[in-house]
Amino acid sequence: MVKRREPTARQMRLATELRRLREAAGLSSRQAAGLLGVSPTQITHIESALAGVSEQRLRRLASHYACTDAEFIDALVAMATDRTRGWWEEYRGLLPTSFLDLSELEHHARFLRHVAILYVPGLLQTEAHMRAVFSSRLPELTDEELELRIQHRKARQRFTVPYEAVIHEAALRIRVGDRVASRAQLTRLLELSEADHITVRVIPFDLDGFASASSTMTYVGGPLPKLDTVVRDAPHGSAFIDSEAQLNIYRTSFRKVEAASLNPEQSRDFIHRLAKEL
Repeated sequence: MVKRREPTARQMRLATELRRLREAAGLSSRQAAGLLGVSPTQITHIESALAGVSEQRLRRLASHYACTDAEFIDALVAMATDRTRGWWEEYRGLLPTSFLDLSELEHHARFLRHVAILYVPGLLQTEAHMRAVFSSRLPELTDEELELRIQHRKARQRFTVPYEAVIHEAALRIRVGDRVASRAQLTRLLELSEADHITVRVIPFDLDGFASASSTMTYVGGPLPKLDTVVRDAPHGSAFIDSEAQLNIYRTSFRKVEAASLNPEQSRDFIHRLAKEL
């Protein structure tokens, strides 16, 4: 068995779900290994994503764990047997792993939701906006690192799944670049908001009912709700959240943010007014 050197977030999620199933069944890793006829070390490697698992073994484990959710098991099998080499692999070793993990999550997503407080969401940014954002990072990026991040972000923008972005007025007003770049970014938002798969909502400064739902996040819809993921920016990369209790908190948070925002038509009018002010 060849151990993986750097499991992806998707592989880690599969491993986590298998461990959760075993623990819910009240079995130790040694007991699970005995049922499968392998060493306890192999179960440990599977549950830490250092090793893969075949469809046959995964289904046997699910049976031993008394998991009867056929749709969930099929989803796990799809994760375990997927051999897709995504476009993001071109950047492995060139960009932080969290960039690639986010790209992989987005590639397999059923839908995407984003709450933005201080910055326009990356999936909706113009190149000038991206360049200004990345240029402000500390420590400073080299020219090569800057261009790689811009190329990667532009590639991420080729998504086709339903996407809803709720953007605070602060993110629309903060000039990460100059006036011309800011106006172009607002114009781009208006254009993208007309796409069938993109919904843009705005939360103005003077709108009531926002204080209890002010958390920036990206919500990635999995093949099943229990396989959803929330992505939060952290000082040293992105944090991927997948426990059911936390997912429920973020689902509620998004519903509150959505309810406190302007509808899509009102949001377009609002963005149009801001663009005229520049």
